[in-house]
Amino acid sequence: MSVCGEAVGAGSLPSELVVHIFSFLAAPDRLRASAACSHWREGLFYPALWPRLRLSLRVSPAERPRLEFLMRKCGWFVRELRVQFAADNYPTGGGGAAAGEGAAVAGDGEAPPPLSPRWLDLLRTYLELVLCVLSSVRNNRNLQKLSLFGDISILQQHGTISNTYLGKVDPDGKKIKQIQQLFEEILGNSRQLKWLSCGLMLQIVTPTSLSSLSNPIANTMEHLSLLDNHIPGNTTLITAVELERFVNLRSLALDFCDFTAEMARVLADSNHVPLHRLSLLVHSVSIMHKSLDNMPKDENWQALTRNSTNLRVYIMAFDVKNDDMLRILKPSIPLERIHFDSYVTCVSGAVVDLISRQYDKFLTHFILMNDVIDMSAFPDLSDNRNEDPLVLLAWRCTRLSLLAVHGYTVWAHNLIAIARLRGSDLKVLEVTEESIEFDQGELADQDVDPVHNFIEQVSLGLGRPWHAVMDIELLSVFTEPTRHFYREMQSFSEGI
Repeated sequence: MSVCGEAVGAGSLPSELVVHIFSFLAAPDRLRASAACSHWREGLFYPALWPRLRLSLRVSPAERPRLEFLMRKCGWFVRELRVQFAADNYPTGGGGAAAGEGAAVAGDGEAPPPLSPRWLDLLRTYLELVLCVLSSVRNNRNLQKLSLFGDISILQQHGTISNTYLGKVDPDGKKIKQIQQLFEEILGNSRQLKWLSCGLMLQIVTPTSLSSLSNPIANTMEHLSLLDNHIPGNTTLITAVELERFVNLRSLALDFCDFTAEMARVLADSNHVPLHRLSLLVHSVSIMHKSLDNMPKDENWQALTRNSTNLRVYIMAFDVKNDDMLRILKPSIPLERIHFDSYVTCVSGAVVDLISRQYDKFLTHFILMNDVIDMSAFPDLSDNRNEDPLVLLAWRCTRLSLLAVHGYTVWAHNLIAIARLRGSDLKVLEVTEESIEFDQGELADQDVDPVHNFIEQVSLGLGRPWHAVMDIELLSVFTEPTRHFYREMQSFSEGI
């Protein structure tokens, strides 16, 4: 091609045309195309091309250069920023066990177990990466969605990250204070923020953080997620009085112990728009340090659902005692999804039976996970019962579309019954191979391969090919329950 007799190369294309070409390309293709020349590299970071930035960061020093480059280029204009700080392989040693390995909680007056040097390096790197992200968006007035998730603090949920450890990597608390200050600056400078989500980060949100939001922004906020329960004692990250400012809230995610009867009354007020999604994290550590005495009563749930007729609730329970769950599960909760994750306390058949009877009109997702060390001693929900609670769940809950079980005994004939009851409406049926047991009579029949026959019967019931989960590492719902919950909570809230 030539213009006025002169050759024109790719580098001579107008910037507007380069940006227009990039707009048709996926992000990886844009990056490859930007290597053509310096002129194209400049067009790569035109604000219109990057309205959203989603990063999954390994907590590793190697991430720092890439993160600094992206945040320097995009931090000042990006409209939607989602960052996940993930420790891929939880280091252990020196008494500090990972959450999935049964981390111990130090009792009152006991010295916390020492963390390995690797863990201290991870904490130090984590603080540096958080500072890099927050400092890059502190003056971004175009930010509409901010989502921060740090599953590094899963250890903290089990009481194994304390100020003692932070003191080793941040002796005077200067970095933590800087992180909290930057977070408040971001909220104070925001002019378009509609979505604020902060989950399992390490000491980023304080009880005064939300006061940095101006009234106009608080009044127009549509989603609020505060799942950081590192605050000791009865201190919460948001009070019912503070919640009164969020009159346009359509989705909310909180620690269950922070969701009080007074909050339910505030959300039930006619001044608030109807709430559509409520996600609640119930954790044994939170219950231990706080209390269930202030949780909503059944009449509070009834009032809330009268004002919010389309409200649906998602609950995740970590190692919660059965007696506490029976108190929590009020009849009027419009429970759509529930996820149990246990390392110490097993869910009882009575709890499963209660769920199937009370929430038969709403329940669509049921996840039951027990990560016990002894693989030969899975609890049996159907023990001493005429009917298996999981079969009754499938029979009563006609909207059930997802059932996942690991670490509980599921008898083969009961799984066949579940598949036949729900059929093709059960879109996801994930049961780990080691959870499935066969009756002795089935195994004794020499004419039929019991395993082959079992798989065939379940597949026929579902109307599609089915196999048990053989490699648990492939399913995040089992191996990364916190990440799975947070990811599902995000999509649950966006699916309004």
